[in-house]
Amino acid sequence: MRVTIYYNPRCSKSRQTLELIRAAGVEPEIVEYLKTGWTEAVLSDLFTKAGIAPRDALRLKQDPAPELGLAKADDATIMAAMITHPVLVERPIVVVGDQAAICRPPERVHEVLDKV
Repeated sequence: MRVTIYYNPRCSKSRQTLELIRAAGVEPEIVEYLKTGWTEAVLSDLFTKAGIAPRDALRLKQDPAPELGLAKADDATIMAAMITHPVLVERPIVVVGDQAAICRPPERVHEVLDKV
């Protein structure tokens, strides 16, 4: 089964999660989302697979979230901000089949890897 990690190489949690995936004998597809950006379709799919709302994946303390007033924003506004500012999405996100998880802490990756 295919494993995909939405990854930021500058993030220690992303690097640790990637190491755990590889230690499990899996070479994942790596998507550097800060380079590729997000689409509404991709984010919607990820959030559905993870069973979360956009707010659950929002990095509220990350600039520009405070300036944009996202603490009280609705899901559509949060989604639009995430597409415009990819850094606002919590990371890393790992997808295995129809399951996804935000792997913070990195050990959460086992929740989806156990599905492989």
